[in-house]
Amino acid sequence: MEAGCRGGSAGLAAALPSQPPLRIAVGKARELRAIKSEVSATLVRVEYKGSVLGDSSKADVSADGTAEYSLECSLECSPAGPTALHDLAQQPLLLTVIEVLPKDKKQKEKTMPLAQAVVDLLPLLQGQCSLKVSAPLYAVPTSPSESLHPQAKGGLEVTVCTPEPLLSAAQLSSGNLLSITLEAAYSVPEALAPAGPLQSYVACLQVPAAGEQDLPLLFKNGLLKLPGEKEPLPRPKKWPLDDILAPAALSIPSSFILGGPFEDEDGELNKPEDREFRTQAESRRRIVWDTESRRYLDPAAVLHLQQQILECRCWPVELCRVSLASPSKGKGNKADKGDEDRQLSFHGVAYVNMVPLLCPGVRCLRGAFPVHSYQDSEVLEKTKRQHSAFRDLRTQLSLSKEGSWTPGAGSSRPAPSRAQKEDREKPLVRRMSTVSKMQSDASAEADSMASASLDGQQYDEAGTFLLLEIKLDKALVPRRAQEELSRRIKEMIPPRPPLPPRTSGAKKAVEDYHNHVSSIAVSILREYHELFGKQLPEQGAIDHQALEDQKHQLCFKLNTSGKYFAFKEQLKYAVVNIVREKYLKTTAFESQEQLQAFLSELYVYLVEQMHIALNQLLFEEPAPPAPPAHTPQEQLWLCAREAEFNKDYKLASLYHQQRVAQDQCNAQPWLDYGIFCLLLQDTPKAQQCFQQALSLDPHNLQSLLLCGIVAVTLQHCEEAEIFFESACCLEPSSVVAWTLSGLFYELQANDVQAEMDFREAKKLLGAQGRSIPEALQGEGGQEDTSNGCLRSPSPAPEEPGPERAPDGSADKLPKVVEPARACAAPKEEATAPETAPGAPSPGSGFGQPPCSIFMKAVEFLLKVNAVQHCRAKQTFLLACKSSASCLTWLGVGIACYRLEELVEAEAALSEANAISNTNAEVWGYLTLICLQGGRELEAQQCYKYTLKPKRFADCTWEMRCGHSPELLPSPLAPGPLSAPRRQREATAVPGPGKGQGEAGRAVAAPALA
Repeated sequence: MEAGCRGGSAGLAAALPSQPPLRIAVGKARELRAIKSEVSATLVRVEYKGSVLGDSSKADVSADGTAEYSLECSLECSPAGPTALHDLAQQPLLLTVIEVLPKDKKQKEKTMPLAQAVVDLLPLLQGQCSLKVSAPLYAVPTSPSESLHPQAKGGLEVTVCTPEPLLSAAQLSSGNLLSITLEAAYSVPEALAPAGPLQSYVACLQVPAAGEQDLPLLFKNGLLKLPGEKEPLPRPKKWPLDDILAPAALSIPSSFILGGPFEDEDGELNKPEDREFRTQAESRRRIVWDTESRRYLDPAAVLHLQQQILECRCWPVELCRVSLASPSKGKGNKADKGDEDRQLSFHGVAYVNMVPLLCPGVRCLRGAFPVHSYQDSEVLEKTKRQHSAFRDLRTQLSLSKEGSWTPGAGSSRPAPSRAQKEDREKPLVRRMSTVSKMQSDASAEADSMASASLDGQQYDEAGTFLLLEIKLDKALVPRRAQEELSRRIKEMIPPRPPLPPRTSGAKKAVEDYHNHVSSIAVSILREYHELFGKQLPEQGAIDHQALEDQKHQLCFKLNTSGKYFAFKEQLKYAVVNIVREKYLKTTAFESQEQLQAFLSELYVYLVEQMHIALNQLLFEEPAPPAPPAHTPQEQLWLCAREAEFNKDYKLASLYHQQRVAQDQCNAQPWLDYGIFCLLLQDTPKAQQCFQQALSLDPHNLQSLLLCGIVAVTLQHCEEAEIFFESACCLEPSSVVAWTLSGLFYELQANDVQAEMDFREAKKLLGAQGRSIPEALQGEGGQEDTSNGCLRSPSPAPEEPGPERAPDGSADKLPKVVEPARACAAPKEEATAPETAPGAPSPGSGFGQPPCSIFMKAVEFLLKVNAVQHCRAKQTFLLACKSSASCLTWLGVGIACYRLEELVEAEAALSEANAISNTNAEVWGYLTLICLQGGRELEAQQCYKYTLKPKRFADCTWEMRCGHSPELLPSPLAPGPLSAPRRQREATAVPGPGKGQGEAGRAVAAPALA
């Protein structure tokens, strides 16, 4: 394979100065006798791009198989010369060891190629000035009668050096290396089999250069393989060389085709439904190249490459069968014209989407791309290419005449010949005859074009696709490092001083009581010292009667001086505060018995606290710590959630603030408080909470996403981009992070980055869908549910939820069962609870991922109060009309439930239950609705089905924070509920399966805006 025209060489010459020649030195060859045992004398020849750089003198081969050549030669490398820098990346140095045969008398000395070696010159373009290798020698196959060992390898010492680096530091940092590997064309038509010996299979791709004209890369000598075994993996890549004599030397050292899961590819045939076709195509008829072509791109060419991708996303890769011209054919005649027109046939084209290379950090693009019939109009529309790449490669394709170019239907007619121009000046009779001849030739040419077009159509019928890889040494758009993103985030978040410790009322009242007791005790002790002095009695000389007399004297002194009443008044306010704050007693007692019982309890408590205060005052050893008086975080969270559902937002705010004050170094209370502020649509305060949570835990994915959401809401787009990019960099496996990032770029009209983020999210979602059934099978269907009782309301972005892919569609809805019918009576439940209509079957599956990435994003946005439930309800209803599923109806039900539209919520949940009766969250919300309607028997049955899959639903915390009749004194909606109304018309319109994703996008994107 060679490059075609040298477009833009003048611009390259101006950009790069003339380079000194490369010095090549060939030293010793080893193990030559392992290649051929009877070799006696050899010489070595150095070639590059078909030109001989030098031959060594004849060297004798020693007994151990070594030969010393001591050959030195040079290779001129200049932008305007025959060897440019991009040639060093693509073409290796070829060394041939030639055996010198013994000559007979009066005969010239004969030679024969013995082995070949190749040296990769790419390290010289990567900053090295010297390259010293021991290149392996591969035997040149000869006739079977020779004592040759084709698999044996020798070694050849080669040194390539240059006085100074070929590229400067600026060129190394700004330049790039483009590698294109064409692996194979699979599932080719049967008619593509060679009709003769002089035929080849060729593919071509045009690569942007620094100038205006692109450089075509030609992949020749494709090998047609019949149906059979698949290609092995890994297998080596091959050099694009035509004139090599040792086939084993075509393998590029340390460069292999590794393959991989087709779901991770960037092509078109990477969906689950393509798995069977891809697997079968690998063993069908195929054309194999396994060739890698490399091209050095200077800084100007890199910019031109980016501009080309922005202007035209799809690049054409052309494929055809070429009939090579026979050497004995000569110039050809009229009889040969039909054969000449058929030299290029089966002209097809594959369109490669190059957009992924413009995404930050992307360096490789690999995938399968379908081959279509080549049509000039279609290629021009999709790729903006005026003509086929094969038009300028007639010489390299070995076509005999220009008239043999017949790419396909729609090609332009060739220019009239000189004879045809002369005929126009002749008389009318001669002109008429000429016109008739031209019409005949045009008819023949049209027939040939139609035939070539029909040949290309066979690619579509056979499902042919190309498997290729496009790789860059450095990403066109570098990804920002995590350290840089963290630094930018720290700069955006101002430091906040710690909040003053917030003490609860009961705790402060007890502390005030302790202080007053200590103060009074010091005053009494001072009075005692004034009366009796500070002299302590000797040990064992304590007189109890004397102590009793001192006590009476002290009491008399306090009473007569009025200090006793002052001490009592001082304690009275502290005791009143304890009664109000600790015991919450603010009203009069109903009976004397309640008063006496309370006074007894209060007296015991005050005496205990008095002893604690006196012990802390009189003894050096600290008193044992009192049990913590503050409420646990979990209980405060439950109280806050209960207040939210009761719409007592002032009380809920107080509980959230108390959580934050108790544990200021924990990010979770700040996140919960920020989510609560989003519920109140207080975006600035929510931003402060999320930023504080992020400063406490910089590696919290949810904090990054929420900071990005509020930044978009406040029109801080630059900050939002950093937050979303940091989230994707921190957690590359997060579907929600990639989806929200794509929605953000979509709002910014950055379609390229949005498309790539959505593709990455879909790829991750598909991988999760494949891994969940395996995980469930490995766990044996048993999961721990003990941790589902108390947890934070702010969900993780990738928190596994019970809502999963539907088991049916809108056009095949089973009979809907009311919750009342699904709940059996106690007698029936004791006998056959498994047979209740609408109950999940024992073999039903669950745990599949949501329908689309947008539905998963909407689920997250709903949980963090970033989307209003009224908007979510309308969006999910649109999704139900276009493509109804269990998830879409569940979304309608949850939205209606939060809007307190309980009748509509029950109807939507019943529809979801009819589509898939194994979703635990559907049963959980039906349980809540039955509880609020007073239907305890139905609620009990639904709750059993909630727990049957051994998985607590997302609604479990709602049941435990106040919606049960035992925990909630006054239900939100007391009284029985009427039967749910059926809305069959909402599911009467079957959709194409895209409604869920588009509806999710419709609600998720405005949530960010």
